[in-house]
Amino acid sequence: MAKSTILFFIIAIVIFISGASFSEGGPDRYSALYHLKINDFNAHQSTLLQHIKKSTLNNRDELLKIKVQIDLARDKMKGIDFWLRYLDPIGYKKINGPLPVEWETEVFEKFEKPYKRIGAGLTLAALYLEEPTCEKDSLLQLIQASMLATDGYRADSTTKVLPNFGHFYFCNRLYLLNLAAIYTTGFECPDPERIIPELRFMMNQVQEIYHAYDISFPEQKLSPEYWNLYQNAIQFIQKQPEDAAEFDHFSFIRLYINPLFKLNQESIRRFEIFSESFVDYSLNNESKSIFDKDLYYGQNVKGLFLRVKDDKTLAEIEALGKLLFYDPILSGNNLRSCASCHKSDAYFTDTISTTALQFNQTDHLPRNTPSLINVPYNHLLMLDGNHISLQNQAKAVLNNPLELNSDPSSLLKKVLSCTEYKTIFTNLLKETPQEPEITLNHIVSAITLYYNKFSLSYAPFDDAMDRNYTLSEAEHRGFNLFMSKAQCATCHFVPQFNGVKPPYVGSEFEVLGVPADKLYHKLSEDKGRYTVNPAFETLHAFRTGSLRNIAYTKPYMHNGVFTTLDEVIDFYDSGGGVGNGLRLENQTLASDSLHLTPLEKKDLIVFLNTLNEKIPFETPPAKLPVSRIKSLNTRKLGGEY
Repeated sequence: MAKSTILFFIIAIVIFISGASFSEGGPDRYSALYHLKINDFNAHQSTLLQHIKKSTLNNRDELLKIKVQIDLARDKMKGIDFWLRYLDPIGYKKINGPLPVEWETEVFEKFEKPYKRIGAGLTLAALYLEEPTCEKDSLLQLIQASMLATDGYRADSTTKVLPNFGHFYFCNRLYLLNLAAIYTTGFECPDPERIIPELRFMMNQVQEIYHAYDISFPEQKLSPEYWNLYQNAIQFIQKQPEDAAEFDHFSFIRLYINPLFKLNQESIRRFEIFSESFVDYSLNNESKSIFDKDLYYGQNVKGLFLRVKDDKTLAEIEALGKLLFYDPILSGNNLRSCASCHKSDAYFTDTISTTALQFNQTDHLPRNTPSLINVPYNHLLMLDGNHISLQNQAKAVLNNPLELNSDPSSLLKKVLSCTEYKTIFTNLLKETPQEPEITLNHIVSAITLYYNKFSLSYAPFDDAMDRNYTLSEAEHRGFNLFMSKAQCATCHFVPQFNGVKPPYVGSEFEVLGVPADKLYHKLSEDKGRYTVNPAFETLHAFRTGSLRNIAYTKPYMHNGVFTTLDEVIDFYDSGGGVGNGLRLENQTLASDSLHLTPLEKKDLIVFLNTLNEKIPFETPPAKLPVSRIKSLNTRKLGGEY
């Protein structure tokens, strides 16, 4: 018997003798269960390690035995995933990291230079086991790193929260969000046949955690309504097919997970729980649905006007931002405005040009114009993640010689030459004591507040999840495909369908192998994220954008190479650039065909159309403010090109 297994049984006996046994309950039951399950998982890690050490990795039977032990360890891991992800999300990447290397920068780190995180653990071990060049030492390192990370979950700095009930509801919130966005998609499960079995096992194990919690914290226990709904959710998944492609993801989220999330949020508010964990940095305790637009905050859309709460004042700033958005006075030649590229009647993008004209009116910009709608739900901005705030992004566009080519000093003078602008900004100075004089920051803050209002609308799919709309059969099938066979949801996460996954504190980048042309003659030369953070993994990587309103925001991809959704789906179905014969060593998109049928592709597009939001677009301003500089008064609303 392995030493770790003996240790596990000794701990269990000690817990029983100490009076904290699971049959008797008691105030320490929750903490005792935590330690027991952590040690149980650790024992299975140790058993797996011993199997690898004894194996030569030279025959299929030995590899299968190791695979069985990986699966057993995964089950135990899923039984404590409830705690693992929340209490130490960085450590979790060593236990079950989805990628060997990650460079994604969380919101609380985005002011710093990105640094390299090495992944390890069970998913990578299972994938590595399938490689023809699998070496024992490398396989052992993946498991040894995961065991070392598991030790961190016993540390006082981690376990100190267990005696306090509040952390439970935050753990549970992340668990529910992952049930909606991660657990059923195969994002971290290398074997598609195990996705639903692992889901069933995990949900049953969490029920045991719930019981222990209720006994330890009877004054703050889960409500009968929550218990009933959760047990119904378990019954639902027990009746579902084991094939993830046949699983009813839509009904699972709509009927069970989203309502459970609402109840958990109510408990957080009722018990007045406040978190100090960075995991909860972006999440909003007031949100009542996973599909609320205020579920999490990616950006400060108000900029300098963050402290403004008065609706009348906010409306005044929005109106000011609207004028500035359409005013070419912001450009170096007074001929170009924000609206030149971000057209309000085209979902604040440009659906006519593959890429917009440069400032010189001759050449074209290297990238397609991104829609400004739902941009605030990202932590890093631009396709390469070059900016960390909407206001910095706006200033970069104003100053870029290829775009608006403005000088900050002269721009400010021109704006303040207009009495209307100067009067409004002067009156607003009382709202910005941190900057008592009018600056470029005031200008860009008004602009970002203005266009943010168009990111607050909902789509039929949101209404369906909140039970105010019924999806058609094709729409229903399309979403289930999106979450399973089509593998879309492993990059485009619920609810924004962008690259921001629970707990919504970071933006992800993917290497897709986008071609320079539709015939795949060569790879697009754009280096993407590499220009910001040079690394092998970031070469040709781009931030995963939102699929909301995608039917209206063509052309697609960073270079606008595709003009229809059919072309985009064919690109993914055929394995991206590598699947179409392009050479790319670091592609993160699977290069194998998805084998989607014509009907499945049609259903996917039908579903994507349910993400088109009902946005109340506005007409442009009637006129622009008059300037004391007469030559500026010939400028045209919206610019000339």
